[in-house]
Amino acid sequence: MRLSIIIPCYNMELYLKECVDSLLDQQMNTSDYEVIIVNDESKDKTLQIAIEFASKNTNIKVIDKKNAGVGAARNSGYDAAIGDYIYFLDPDDYVAKNTLPILLDVCTINNLDILTFASKSVVSKPYPISKNIDSLDINSGIEVKDGITYIADKKHKNEIWWYLIKRDFIKNTGIRFIEGRWMEDAILTSELFCQAKRMAHTNLDVHRYRILPTSAMRNKSPEHYNKVIYDNANAAHVFDKLILTIPSNHPNAEACIKRLKTRQQSFVFFLMVRLMKSDISVSEIPAMLSDFEKIDAYPLKKFIGEDYHGIGYSCLVFVFNRKPLINPFIKMFRSFYTLKQ
Repeated sequence: MRLSIIIPCYNMELYLKECVDSLLDQQMNTSDYEVIIVNDESKDKTLQIAIEFASKNTNIKVIDKKNAGVGAARNSGYDAAIGDYIYFLDPDDYVAKNTLPILLDVCTINNLDILTFASKSVVSKPYPISKNIDSLDINSGIEVKDGITYIADKKHKNEIWWYLIKRDFIKNTGIRFIEGRWMEDAILTSELFCQAKRMAHTNLDVHRYRILPTSAMRNKSPEHYNKVIYDNANAAHVFDKLILTIPSNHPNAEACIKRLKTRQQSFVFFLMVRLMKSDISVSEIPAMLSDFEKIDAYPLKKFIGEDYHGIGYSCLVFVFNRKPLINPFIKMFRSFYTLKQ
């Protein structure tokens, strides 16, 4: 079997059908790929929809499990997968018609550990057709490089849905999604990239990222909002250990580490932005910053640059890097933010 597609689901009855339909519209033999839908104890009709798909398609499997979060759901699907390559797709997203066979051919021809590809953000209007599937020469411009060089050369997304992974490769690394925390895909992505020996990027327009106001990362409930803040802090500390694994004798080690430090400090930056709108006491901030200083994730000396730039970022970094300004700034912001609600 060439491909296993893993879809973790929690209350996705509105979008799962379009997601799975896009996978069934790929001109692939059912023996070539499987779709593993992992139901994470949904409260709506997600499980019923998944079971109905499985009853009509022999290559669709359903795993029904107790709620444990998206990381655990993805791990469950990964453990059941048998394809040569694995693709983790979110249930509110979908893929353009007939793009997956092309990606698999590129992976096979070049013996890739990882292949990244293009994604388009969408709201409600459907975009089922790849904009460049007929014009792109998929075999030209494919530059195979190791993951450290890839990171050094190209800003990469945190998310898991913009690349395929060779199953033997991820299995041999022993890398899995952290469970019970957010930022699990950001951590796994960088960990995998750092260990890849053969990876490449294609500009083929494949993925559709649906922007939802109700998505998990946009959840404004205090409990969830605060958890994301603390999980950003955890990600910053995980990246400290990851950076230490980069071999100093690699020709692109310095550039790779620079980009990973930028990503690490981005976790701290966006944590601080979220703190502005949270109900976490400002008295907790000094201890957080002290912990970040120990791993060189604060002050934000490496955040502004090629990957993150602009007047908004620069102004906030100016404030965040000056401890005496942080508490009064956040208190003032919270006062205005509360008045707007």
